[in-house]
Amino acid sequence: MYRWSELFIPTLREAPADAEVASHKFLVRAGYIRQLAAGIYSYLFLGNRSFNKIIAIVRQEMDKIGQEFYLPALHPRELWEASGRWAVMGDTMFRLKDRKGADLCLGMTEEEVMTEIARKELRSYRQLPQIWYQIQSKFRDEARPKSGLLRVRQFIMKDSYSFDVDAAGLDVSYLKHHDAYCRIFDRCGLKYIVVEAHSGAMGGSQSHEFMVRTTAGEDLVVSCEKCGYAANLERATSRLRPVDDLPAEGNGRPLEVHTPGQKTIEDVARYLGVSPKNKMKTLAYMADERDPETGKTRPRPVVVFMRGDHQLNETKLASAMGGKEFRTMQAEEIKQVFHSPAGFLGPIGLQEVATAKDGDFSDGVILLVDEALKGRQNLIGGANKEDYHLKNITPGKDFQPTAYADLRSVAAGEDCPNCGQALRVDTAVEIGHIFKLGYKYSESMGARVLERNGKEVTPIMGSYGIGIERILTAAVEQRNDENGFWLPPQIAPFEILVSPTNVGDDKVRTTAEEITRRLEATGFDVLLDDRDERPGVKFKDADLVGIPFRVTVGKKVTEGTVEVVHRSTREIQGVSIAAITDYFEKQLRARR
Repeated sequence: MYRWSELFIPTLREAPADAEVASHKFLVRAGYIRQLAAGIYSYLFLGNRSFNKIIAIVRQEMDKIGQEFYLPALHPRELWEASGRWAVMGDTMFRLKDRKGADLCLGMTEEEVMTEIARKELRSYRQLPQIWYQIQSKFRDEARPKSGLLRVRQFIMKDSYSFDVDAAGLDVSYLKHHDAYCRIFDRCGLKYIVVEAHSGAMGGSQSHEFMVRTTAGEDLVVSCEKCGYAANLERATSRLRPVDDLPAEGNGRPLEVHTPGQKTIEDVARYLGVSPKNKMKTLAYMADERDPETGKTRPRPVVVFMRGDHQLNETKLASAMGGKEFRTMQAEEIKQVFHSPAGFLGPIGLQEVATAKDGDFSDGVILLVDEALKGRQNLIGGANKEDYHLKNITPGKDFQPTAYADLRSVAAGEDCPNCGQALRVDTAVEIGHIFKLGYKYSESMGARVLERNGKEVTPIMGSYGIGIERILTAAVEQRNDENGFWLPPQIAPFEILVSPTNVGDDKVRTTAEEITRRLEATGFDVLLDDRDERPGVKFKDADLVGIPFRVTVGKKVTEGTVEVVHRSTREIQGVSIAAITDYFEKQLRARR
């Protein structure tokens, strides 16, 4: 029998001064976690019980589709160099040397290690498909750890990897993970959405994120409540409503107009009496590009044109540029490229504009135009001359873009690309992510198998992650009030808290102990609050620590009844002591 008086449950009346989000405040106050250093936490008794329950659910569902491994947290440099990611990961990776001077890192993900096993052990298509997973600590040197367990430097992750002989096989493995993730998050009691996502540093052709809407989130998700369309902001699209173009002035060619001191989109639009929708926004960058002859990195101008009222999505820009890193153009670079100060930049007169073919760019300035400007006419943009702008600019006629691309961030209220309903944009926390990696790792690391006809082929891979701490924090974010939080019974440290109001009363105390024994014998997780404290103190702690049901054992024991409090609704029900196990059978068994 778990007795509160014998356990370490250090509840606090006040949250840490640096706690900004509900999950951080309450997990500390409820005694689930304690901070050791920035982004590094110890998991105490209650927290560890919840994590173990979450891990058990994840393991049960993953065992239905895959095999569990346990891999090293220390990785040799050579593995990450083989995949090309040793340099790419930069300062995010924890790096160290052993006593012989060999470079090592702390594992932040396991693509390289899993692919190394596959490279050495898989020989034939007969051994495929394979799905391997592990649950282990991961390490990332976050620049700004914050929000409790939402952005940390050490965390527990379930990561799994699939190896298939072809793309059709990968589709099956991907769907297995998608369905397993839905079962996991359903069993953990989370309200979540599945969104189209960007693969980022993982690479790959397709990915989806499992997201929980919360104000504590740092990601933005776009969704449609009518048809179910959902994507993160880095992948989302919308259906734009038609915009009336301005009539051509003069002979229809670009017409210079004096705009003294008017630099911003809003200032110019107001000065000329037009809508920002009829203006072109010019954004100037320098991209890092490797010189094929010298192998050295050189800066290359990238100029982006957007509709005046739209915002650039930098992840979309990075994708359009083939993953190249870029930075804002400096004043001297702007003058060299545009021969004009900032505030009056435009597309007319740029020298040597690059062309695009099969995803590659020729020499010259890369000029990318957002798709929202495709087909538009008589736009207003900078004249590359101080205090002047141009009217009558038509993309494709007055200047030739290197390429058109989807570069803008979708805004709330724009039309759904599928059904036309107004879209919503919410902050969210990512709890899981699945990727179709393709051949990125198996090809670079030399994994090969013989297919059915004896030909050597490269296995195709998928990668799939779940953040264990993210499940707990998301549950707290979804279920809290000013007094604390309540967890779904499946992942709460205890399902039921039995709270005698007066342990000095023999009848009350012995009845509480008997109820606890009976509930435990039936298979429920029960905590008995046997502390010699005032009822108000006990009830405050009960509200705080996340246990979904409280059985209050008080004076009514003489009548054979107790009160059951539902933490989520504050509903109080009188229940016969004789029927207490039947009551919780109905309340909890269906949720398991």
